[in-house]
Amino acid sequence: MSFTLAIVGRPNVGKSTLFNRLVGKKLALVDDQPGVTRDLREGEARLADLRFTVIDTAGLEDATDDSLQGRMRRLTERAVEMADICLFMIDARAGVTPLDEMFADILRKKSANVVLAANKGEGAAADAGVIEAYNLGLGEPIRLSAEHGEGLNDLYVQLMPLADQFEAQAVQDTPETDVDLDEGDDDDEENYTVPVPTTAKPLQVAVVGRPNAGKSTLINQILGEERLLTGPEAGITRDAISLRMEWDGVPMRIFDTAGMRKKAKVQEKLEKLSVSDGLRAVKFAEVVVVLLDADIPFEQQDLRIADLAEREGRAVVVAVNKWDIEENKQEKLRDLKEAFTRLLPQLRGAPLITVSAKTGRGLDRLQQAIMRAHDVWNRRVPTAALNRWLVGMLEQHPPPAPQGKRIKLRYMTQAKTRPPGFVVMCSHPDKMPESYKRYLVNGLRQDFDMPGTPIRLTLRSQNDKNPFKGRKKAPPSKLRKHLKGPQRG
Repeated sequence: MSFTLAIVGRPNVGKSTLFNRLVGKKLALVDDQPGVTRDLREGEARLADLRFTVIDTAGLEDATDDSLQGRMRRLTERAVEMADICLFMIDARAGVTPLDEMFADILRKKSANVVLAANKGEGAAADAGVIEAYNLGLGEPIRLSAEHGEGLNDLYVQLMPLADQFEAQAVQDTPETDVDLDEGDDDDEENYTVPVPTTAKPLQVAVVGRPNAGKSTLINQILGEERLLTGPEAGITRDAISLRMEWDGVPMRIFDTAGMRKKAKVQEKLEKLSVSDGLRAVKFAEVVVVLLDADIPFEQQDLRIADLAEREGRAVVVAVNKWDIEENKQEKLRDLKEAFTRLLPQLRGAPLITVSAKTGRGLDRLQQAIMRAHDVWNRRVPTAALNRWLVGMLEQHPPPAPQGKRIKLRYMTQAKTRPPGFVVMCSHPDKMPESYKRYLVNGLRQDFDMPGTPIRLTLRSQNDKNPFKGRKKAPPSKLRKHLKGPQRG
């Protein structure tokens, strides 16, 4: 990536629409109502042959206090300071407003490179607004239509010389290095089991939970900076924000998701979009951290969220937040473990970690639990060991014989990982009761050290019967030509 571009402007001027067009995906939520975006969202943008990082920001508002709008503004101003170039967008149809003039003054002081764009510039209705934009003193405005993709060539022409300038600066600032590579440390392929997260393929972690459980605060604590918008109000986060980072040397992409309420309570279109965005993040993730509130843990919605992650086949870690304000810690922890075992039997053995997003206590144990869950999620068991184990399980507890038909389990193998999936070849798979399948799954968890991760067990029929059974007999007239040897009359 050659440079970073921050898109800034008043609420509802089309920043997220342009962001989605530059990254080529509908990553940011877009709606007609102003103020949808609240957090900073980064993406890898492409414009002709330019490759750069683009930041979608919250709408700039005239608020400097500790209100939600004030905190959003401070976060946007921080993005301006981080970025190499600021793309200042105005609404060409609405024209230049006093707020636009005020923020143009701020950008002139805070950013060395400001590009002015008059969005919603399609049609004659925008002519006056485009001409009026010259009064901001930020140079010639680009006439854009983010929704229809118009004006992107003009944006490219403005960005190209700046991109060359930043690239030349990067080459000049790059230190010379002379590194000897040791080629003798290659891992033995036979011992390699779990793919190691790399910068190119980081470990994908989604943090999910009910509103106000402390998801954004937890991720800020992990990052060590106020990167996500937080506060006492429930439901601040709306987009599923992904952040790349290294946590104790492990490359990760962490998704912060919107709080998920009961379906019956979700009425607004925007909240529905937020929840569906969070569900999509769960599908992208490898490990899902279900964050609970220590005051009201394991409510119905928490159980649904954890069950969703299990059904999607993701490794699950349960973290209980706000542990710093809990008084009877030992008694509370005992009750939590008992409730976890009783209410989420499908996640038996999954780690339960107590943390404080506010103080940072317990984050080291949370990171270890995430890595352990990822390791188990990728585990592969040799076929020979599985079949030895299967013989022992059958001797200990043979399968039932429904309707007098004995079920024979003949062979077992692991078909996939992420999550572990096993196939058992047997007779009458359709008659195998669920209780016996649970017996095998629980045995796999215990004997092969796979706690908490979803395990998929499939029964398949092994056809050991006469392969010619059911075929039609050939007519006598056609049998002769298949007979061997000379024919006698």
